[in-house]
Amino acid sequence: MAHDIDYFIYGEEMQYVEIELDPQETAIAEAGSFMMMQDGIEMQTIFGDGSQNANGSGFMGKLLNAGKRILTGESLFMTAFTNVGQGKKRVSFASPYPGKIIALDLAALGGKIVAQKDSFLCAAKGVSVGIEFQRKLGTGLFGGEGFIMQKLEGDGLAFMHAGGHVLARELQPGEVLKVDTGCIVAYTKDVDYDIEFVKGVRNMIFGGEGMFFATLHGPGKVWMQTLPISRLASRIVSYGGLNRGKESGSVLGGLGNLLDGDGF
Repeated sequence: MAHDIDYFIYGEEMQYVEIELDPQETAIAEAGSFMMMQDGIEMQTIFGDGSQNANGSGFMGKLLNAGKRILTGESLFMTAFTNVGQGKKRVSFASPYPGKIIALDLAALGGKIVAQKDSFLCAAKGVSVGIEFQRKLGTGLFGGEGFIMQKLEGDGLAFMHAGGHVLARELQPGEVLKVDTGCIVAYTKDVDYDIEFVKGVRNMIFGGEGMFFATLHGPGKVWMQTLPISRLASRIVSYGGLNRGKESGSVLGGLGNLLDGDGF
């Protein structure tokens, strides 16, 4: 069973989650997400997520599970924060870019969540962080997340991060929701995830939305984000390329600033 932790989420656009640990309780987190902690909390780098699983608790079992994380683009190691002091202690983890932190109670969500590869932030120790292979060839090739996604299993609390605003939607049996592939954050195990061609040649070539979108078939719960990190990165790169000429101080650069409303 996962450790039973309490938490508080603070902030609006750049949130952080503060986890309250009783003595000997532990939280695990991705490398680089740590923000601050009280004295009396011990930090330790571990292989994988520290959970007990079917692959065994020996060194090779831990190494195998940690190695799977590399396939999802994550670090080989995670960090465990344990309250070794007296009384309650608090440790905080910050979001990596503007967006929202989502608290997921796996016990109330069927014990399993499938998520995009870079959305996991932290969890109670005992939550298993593994990989989920897409069973359908088309979904893996064109689904935006590839063949491998992340899965969270267990009965504890897990915290995900998503870009922009987050919308949670409960799908009824037989209900279908069509979503941009990059906007999917996570979904419960009963949701069927597939991809569909965008209809119409003009839509595919000039629509600017790509050739595919995801179809989510209920029943189940899904979480979607308004600002995928890939979209944010693309806009930043595009904006930087357009502004190289403006920074040269030329007359044309100044005129461009006026035309797009930036001023001199």
